[in-house]
Amino acid sequence: MALREKKEITIKPKIWRLIETGIGSAEWNMAVDEALLRNFKENDLPILRLYGWEPSLSVGRFSNICKCVDLMKLKKEKLSYVRRMTGGGVLVHGGDLSYTLILPQKSLRGKGVKESYRYLCGFLIRLYEKLGQNALFACDAQLEVGHSDICLAGNEAYDIVIKGSKMGGNAQRYSRNLLFQHGSIPIRLDIVRFEPFFLEDSGLERAATLERLGSPVTHEQLSELLIESFCEVFDVNVKADNLRSSEEKCVRELLADKYSQGRWNIDAEQ
Repeated sequence: MALREKKEITIKPKIWRLIETGIGSAEWNMAVDEALLRNFKENDLPILRLYGWEPSLSVGRFSNICKCVDLMKLKKEKLSYVRRMTGGGVLVHGGDLSYTLILPQKSLRGKGVKESYRYLCGFLIRLYEKLGQNALFACDAQLEVGHSDICLAGNEAYDIVIKGSKMGGNAQRYSRNLLFQHGSIPIRLDIVRFEPFFLEDSGLERAATLERLGSPVTHEQLSELLIESFCEVFDVNVKADNLRSSEEKCVRELLADKYSQGRWNIDAEQ
């Protein structure tokens, strides 16, 4: 497989800081991601964060949420939504496990954006292998590429697909010589609950989930398999840790000033 041929790329250091924050609100989850990025220091261990979501939507940095989602209906049903600091489309959460990676760009020895993205997604390919699934990038599966403001309704070249269906979503951001990547692994999708909120094709009926693929797992089981796959593919170990006081302080500030505000979540204004 192409992913395993690129042996020249290695990640250093060999110890990663593992932060498992459990299930949180959409706003809190994205505040934690940005707080970890903002507080990352030059000699810090790279970060692997695992977390879950309360039922909610997340919106890509440049997506027009008013175009594709009924915000009045969201408000009426008291379903929360949040804008991410990465690109991509609107994504459904609540039955998924998400991860975040933060590491210095120099860790990948100056590799390009596409190559680093493909490489870093290698642990996801391994994870799906362990679950008995043959996962490919859309470009390798020779699927038609098409953009949509709704994540599961479109296919980008490096989206992961299984049996021709898109599997979750992943996105990157580069900041202060750091590489930030996060993504979602769907265990299940509550189509009945979420479909009515979309004003355009949601892609929910066509999307892959572990349950639909016949590989049901619990959140805890999937977390264990993900960590195992991550360590195997990158030849690293993880060290369990919690949020530091400085990070928690930053989370509170970002939650109050940004991720709970309509100017960011709706209008994409900092």
